[in-house]
Amino acid sequence: MDRTNTWPGSAGEHLLQERYGTAERAHRFYSQQVLDHLNERMREFVAEQEMMFVATSDANGECDNTFRAGPAGFVRVLDDDLLTWPEYRGNGVLASLGNISENPHVGLLFVDFVRHVIGLHVNGRATVVDDAEMRAQCPDLEVDDVPGRRPERWVLVEIEEAYIHCAKHIPRMTKVPRERVWGTDDTRRKGGDFFAASQEARPWTVETPARRLPLPRPQPANVGAAARMAEAAEAVRMAEADWTAEVARVARTAEAARIAEGARTEVQ
Repeated sequence: MDRTNTWPGSAGEHLLQERYGTAERAHRFYSQQVLDHLNERMREFVAEQEMMFVATSDANGECDNTFRAGPAGFVRVLDDDLLTWPEYRGNGVLASLGNISENPHVGLLFVDFVRHVIGLHVNGRATVVDDAEMRAQCPDLEVDDVPGRRPERWVLVEIEEAYIHCAKHIPRMTKVPRERVWGTDDTRRKGGDFFAASQEARPWTVETPARRLPLPRPQPANVGAAARMAEAAEAVRMAEADWTAEVARVARTAEAARIAEGARTEVQ
């Protein structure tokens, strides 16, 4: 979000609105459709949904988009500026939660393909909360008796933006019965190797040396941690510079010794 502008959205989108002449339309949309909370109709809409798409990125801005589903109302609206959803047992990669641990910004998209044929965007800042802690904070959370739908943890989102996704390009679909095997490890029932990826070459293997990972960018709210990370990074940089200087000094000494030895050989 662009904190230097009174309108919602990013500095980049505001710049392009001016460049491409869409600022008037954008301001009309901001004024009429964008809220900083969920109103009553939005809350009712979320309570009806059985799925959503979740966009996250890590500290370096590398993105991931995923799908979440559950029974209607699996995303719980706790207040007009707070919602949460359960994280069920998955493939163990934890890509979305890993991103959230580095960068709390999330973009949620709910699309109703069946009844209203409309969408709702919800953007905000997320926190990962263990199931026991979440239930202590919200004792009225239901306990799902389906084994694969027992949450391991929850994602709690403080809402910053909520706005419509217009209907004009959303296809209408018909819901048909389908058995869903929640939490299964059965490869076949999970889709098997549908894209035939298992035999493809890839740059990462068990034998590939681990890459040196970048330090995650600190969150602005934690100033103390940010300062400590900056000091640590500066110490590493100075140590590397000292090491480089030492290597260069040794190289110069070795070269001088080689030249001197050559001169002695010529004199002899």
